[in-house]
Amino acid sequence: MPWLYVLIAGGFEIALTVSMKLADGYRNLWATAATLVSAGLGFYFLGLAVKTIPIGTAYAVWVGIGVAGSTLVGVWRFGEAASPGRLLCVALVLAGVVGLRLLPAT
Repeated sequence: MPWLYVLIAGGFEIALTVSMKLADGYRNLWATAATLVSAGLGFYFLGLAVKTIPIGTAYAVWVGIGVAGSTLVGVWRFGEAASPGRLLCVALVLAGVVGLRLLPAT
């Protein structure tokens, strides 16, 4: 269950960054509200996860999900650059996340 909490928290991390972009400097009320709600729920689920998962591992996986997801949404929704170098760097972040998940936490 704790890993499911990290995945859910990661989804809220993606929602947080996207709604922050849409908030336009916090001038858009609904996007600003979505930013605050996403942040709160993301931290809530991350907090549940770190009861049993080491904090460094859970945080790294959470951030990795946010980095990869936000990058993909940025490319797809906002027309941000999808250069090979940028995508390689995101792939390296994901490789680190997978490594943290697969290696023992001892």
